[in-house]
Amino acid sequence: MRYTGCVVKVSVRLFAALHDLVGQREVDLELVDGATIGDLRDQLAKRYPAVVPFMSTLVCAVNEDYVTGEHRLSPGDQVALIPPVSGGSAGGADTGEDQFRVTEKPLDPQRLVDLVRRDEAGAVALFYGVVRNNSRGRRVLYLEYDAYPSMAVKKMREVAAELRSRWEITDVAISHRIGRLEVGETSLLVAVSAPHRREAFEACHHAVDRIKEIVPVWKKEVWEGGETWVEGHPVGAEPAGAPGSAREALQEGAGLPEKK
Repeated sequence: MRYTGCVVKVSVRLFAALHDLVGQREVDLELVDGATIGDLRDQLAKRYPAVVPFMSTLVCAVNEDYVTGEHRLSPGDQVALIPPVSGGSAGGADTGEDQFRVTEKPLDPQRLVDLVRRDEAGAVALFYGVVRNNSRGRRVLYLEYDAYPSMAVKKMREVAAELRSRWEITDVAISHRIGRLEVGETSLLVAVSAPHRREAFEACHHAVDRIKEIVPVWKKEVWEGGETWVEGHPVGAEPAGAPGSAREALQEGAGLPEKK
């Protein structure tokens, strides 16, 4: 690596269990010129030792695009540390447009159906993701969803582009709710219209799977006597190397002790 003595200042956004551990949504770091994501990880681990067990499961995004550990940072970059996403809080205002939205407001399925319905579409498939009252043998009281809203909307658009490239569909709309959700409330809506039912069903199914893989949303389960961030799906970027035991630590409570 080539160092010139210049300083690169970047902001780092933290989500889900990382936010809980550090106690801040965003931290500023100063690195030497030529520093990479790997160097940023090292500095963050030195400043906040509690995050070390997470490093093998995290990927990073720079300016809302996933990157590898070799990516070189530039002054003013906004870096996000992304735990495995669980599809699945951010601010109170909606993020996104009508078609793709992250919001703290209750989701309206009819609104999504109206957005995608066209006269040339003979089918509309609508998926509801709903908060259930149990998980791993425990009674769930409620869920809390966290998200990187602007990047989540960007990734929703990418999912929609994938659907259009693979199936003959007419339109697609996606909404994800964040904040506190009670049992029975809707967390995710996906609507897909197509000329025929098979394309609508298949594209909608694929969209839900991809949302859980690449859209930065996380959920915390709160049950009687404790709470935990749910381990999700590792995203498509390759994380930098770190102790292999971190994935095991993340599986139960995202590396955090369960609160009693």
